[in-house]
Amino acid sequence: MHHDFGTLSDIPRQGIIARYRDWLPVPPGAEPITLGEGDTPLIRADRLLEQLPPDRRPPGLFLKFEGANPTGSFKDRGMTMALTCARARGAQAVICASTGNTAAAAAAYAARAGMECWLVLPAGGVAAGKVGQAVACGARILPVRGSFDDALAAVRQVVTERPDLVLVNSLNPDRLEGQKTAAFEVVDQLAARGEDEPAAVFLPVGNGGNITAYHMGFATYATAGRLGRLPRLYGVQAEGAAPLVRGRPVDQPQTVASAIRIGRPVYGDRALAAVRETGGRVLAVSDEEILAAQRLLARLEGVFVEPASAASVAGLLKLARGNEPGWEVPEGPVVCVLTGHGLKDVDTALRAARSGDAGSADLAALEAEALEPDAIVQRLLSVPAGGQ
Repeated sequence: MHHDFGTLSDIPRQGIIARYRDWLPVPPGAEPITLGEGDTPLIRADRLLEQLPPDRRPPGLFLKFEGANPTGSFKDRGMTMALTCARARGAQAVICASTGNTAAAAAAYAARAGMECWLVLPAGGVAAGKVGQAVACGARILPVRGSFDDALAAVRQVVTERPDLVLVNSLNPDRLEGQKTAAFEVVDQLAARGEDEPAAVFLPVGNGGNITAYHMGFATYATAGRLGRLPRLYGVQAEGAAPLVRGRPVDQPQTVASAIRIGRPVYGDRALAAVRETGGRVLAVSDEEILAAQRLLARLEGVFVEPASAASVAGLLKLARGNEPGWEVPEGPVVCVLTGHGLKDVDTALRAARSGDAGSADLAALEAEALEPDAIVQRLLSVPAGGQ
């Protein structure tokens, strides 16, 4: 019996280098260091779309859920490229500063490559889930007193004197090359569904690398004739860490969204250029707006993201609900990029639920409120369909 198993390009989760190698500057003959990253879901969000005023809604809203990557964030796209290129060039060890997701990705891909990994993290500024991933993968962790910006400054100084340590922060151009594949996927996935081209894309902005990479990806596809127009790019920062909105560095950035708690973005100028050249804008949202968007995503669409990821949705809600001037309703689909999984930072979600309207989410309190099985049965039997 003949079986048609399709071509290589039909195989899901093969990794971004195998899928998009012709579009990437991979060293000739390099064997990809991959965990099957990319090919993440593009989820239609009709219930979330209904939260926008009827006269201010785009024709469609989609969520690019990067939390479905192997280590739970978009960083895997850049790290597969960084480690593949580093190993092909003979490197034995990598180093990075991180607010958590880069650390988790670097540790995992370094382990996959059989390379040593050093991580410099701001003490107390990284979610436990991310540190746990890095520790489990055998990375060597050095906590630093200060912010991510302090950690990155230290790492940049080290690599100038230790060329044997390859920097895998987004300063490494291979990282952005890998991350641009998410833009390719957005275009390809919308086309495969018979949707129009993306009209606007909202992204959280910390260091500015990801919005820069999306701009690179969309521009590459446009030049190749695969995209008729560049979507407007909207960069969303947290109010307590919004140097691009304020127009000046923030020395002590503060926000519940730890992944974008960055006051001196390395790619600030390029991020602003990406926004300007596509007719988009940068805006800031409060921690309260971020946490509200995080809850909406989970309750309306079943998508659980870390706080920084919800910034993109918070930005869309703020503009489209009229709380910010300058919203032009896009004529095509809007895409909100969700950069990391909610399991990265469960503690923040639990704290927000305890202080909000979700009832008790404290695990100890839930244990104290435990009922006997018979009581559970009686309680559930008395609840009307669709009731509480």
